[in-house]
Amino acid sequence: MDIRLEQVNIVVRDMDAMAAFYVRLGLQLDPGRPEWSPHHRNTGGRDGIDFDLDSPEFASSWNEGWPGGTGIVLGFRLAERDDVDRLYAGLTADGCASQQPPYDAFWGSRYAIVVDPDGNAVGLMSPADPARRSPPPPPPSGSSRPR
Repeated sequence: MDIRLEQVNIVVRDMDAMAAFYVRLGLQLDPGRPEWSPHHRNTGGRDGIDFDLDSPEFASSWNEGWPGGTGIVLGFRLAERDDVDRLYAGLTADGCASQQPPYDAFWGSRYAIVVDPDGNAVGLMSPADPARRSPPPPPPSGSSRPR
């Protein structure tokens, strides 16, 4: 089974502060549409690995088991859609906790999330299939700014 690290996703408390930090560091973050900028920014994979910042509210829409708050999700690309289901089944059978069972995500990939032994979220994702895309969820109503 072919697998490779493809995405680092940080779920953040203060989107503007985190985006400013990573831009200052030298990354080129796409602010996206205004209604999404409080909840999602990314590099678009310019350097081979997609780097995303997401609000906790948005993370909950693509990861039903997100525990809330901030954290990191490491995303691994698998070659085939069925590989996601097979690897997820094997890992959970071996005792790995699940945050998100496999499903067809709105961006067209087969996607699942397991938890590594230290509690980090690990995403398993197939290549996107445009025929399997569905409308994305609406932007979350909450803010990612500190309270």
